[in-house]
This record gives sequence, C-alpha cells and structure tokens, in this order.
Amino acid sequence: MAQQNDILDSLPYYDDDLQKFPFLKDRVEHEIAKELGKVPAELHSRVPPDVELFTNNPLLRAELARVEAKEQFPSLDSLRYQLPAPTSTPATDEDWKAALYNARAQLEHQRIRQTNLTLLQTYGANAWRIHNYQLEQQAKNIEGTLEQLKELTVEVNRDRKNSQDRFGKQLTALETRWTNLISSVLQIEMANVALEAELERLQVKESELAEIA
Repeated sequence: MAQQNDILDSLPYYDDDLQKFPFLKDRVEHEIAKELGKVPAELHSRVPPDVELFTNNPLLRAELARVEAKEQFPSLDSLRYQLPAPTSTPATDEDWKAALYNARAQLEHQRIRQTNLTLLQTYGANAWRIHNYQLEQQAKNIEGTLEQLKELTVEVNRDRKNSQDRFGKQLTALETRWTNLISSVLQIEMANVALEAELERLQVKESELAEIA
C-alpha cells in the first residue's frame, strides 16, 4: 500500500499514451532499461534483509556453500564396505586385529540393515500411507491458501482499476475544462486585438473627419 509520502504519477489501467503515441514506447523502454542497469548504493528500506539459511545446522550450511561454489560432490568412501586382508607379508597381530575389527563392523552394519528392512516390511506400508495422507492435507491447505491469495490479488487489481478509472475520468474532465478555458482566453484575446484594431481605425477616421470640418 502506498503511504502518504509516496508520489504516484501514473495510472497504468487508464493511461493510454503509449497507444496514442507509439514513438514514446521506445523511449520509455530505454529509460526503464537504463534505470534497471543502475546498481543502488543501498537497497530501499522496504526490501527485507537477506535470509541466512541453516544457521543452526553447520552441515547443511557447508553443503549449501559447496553447491553455490559449484564444487563436485565428494566421492563416497567405499573402503569401509570392503573386507581387505592385511597387506603386509607376513601380517602382524595388529594388522589381523584391524582386519578383524573391520569385519565385525561390517557384520554389525549388515545386521542393522537387515533389522531396518524387517521393520520397513512390517510398518513401512502404513507409515508411507500416513505420510502420503499428511502430504495430501498439506497440499490441500497450500492450494486453499493459494486460491485465497489469487482472489485477494484479483480484488486488489479490480479496486486499483476502478479507482484509476474514476480518477482518470476526473483528470480527463479537468483537462478538457482547462483546454476549454484556455481556448476561451485565446478567443477573448483575439477579440480584444480585433476591437483595438477597430478602435484605432475609428480614431484615425475621426481625425480625418475633424481635419475636413
């Protein structure tokens, strides 16, 4: 909404200067492009500040920075999913302990995966249905909000158009009255000039008659 200190010098729903004077269109587009090319020293007070994402999540913030920098996603470390044997020959006890520890970790990982798959088979279908139901409700709520915003937008544009049409007609009536008054003033001035010329002619004629008498 415009505040009291705002100056609105255009009625886009009523003004048709570009249609009446097509040569103005290029000039207007040039001026708009020139203004858009300017970088303001500071943003308008109504422009909201930048939003910092993931301030409480350093991992997501680092991932966002990586995507903005267009860096490649680091390759997955597949070594922990393998069961390599000791590379040294002969292998020491520490090498075999490390290999055994890795094998136990892999076994525990597979056991957890199997447990998760069992839980998924048991409860996953219902959980997925509930999740889909929640998403459908969210989608309906968002669609309803969108429709309300569209209706509000249409109503605002309708009010703007009606008010601009009303103000435009008043401006046109005032402009027509101003034109008529200017025309009347010009006609009066022309009549005054004609009367002065007639008066001067009569004065010259009077002088001539006085000389003859």
